[in-house]
Amino acid sequence: MRHLPVIAAAIFTVGAHAETPRDFLARFEKEAGTAASAERGARFFTTKQGGEWSCASCHTDKPTQAGRHAKTDKAITPLAPAANAERFTDAAKVDKWFRRNCNDTLNRVCSAQEKADVMAWLLSLK
Repeated sequence: MRHLPVIAAAIFTVGAHAETPRDFLARFEKEAGTAASAERGARFFTTKQGGEWSCASCHTDKPTQAGRHAKTDKAITPLAPAANAERFTDAAKVDKWFRRNCNDTLNRVCSAQEKADVMAWLLSLK
């Protein structure tokens, strides 16, 4: 019984570890097997992809600013970590939104290289 507080503290500490945007960049680069390119990420983000939208259609070409959903007009907080400290700190949210938004703009899943490049670009913004 006296070990219970130690176990509870260990569980809380592990569960409390927040990921950082740089953690996601490292993860995507590892999955891609190559370094990310911020220049490629900027081009990918602002270019219309498979459909009629680009990432910038909702997040603007300046993701340090708030955006609006192109279809629903719902407000979107800034995407760049420099402007929104809550971005890219939760793996479930990052995976969900990359999956959803890539499907909307590309009609497919984004590759690890595309995600790494976009992350590198977003991290370069001040």
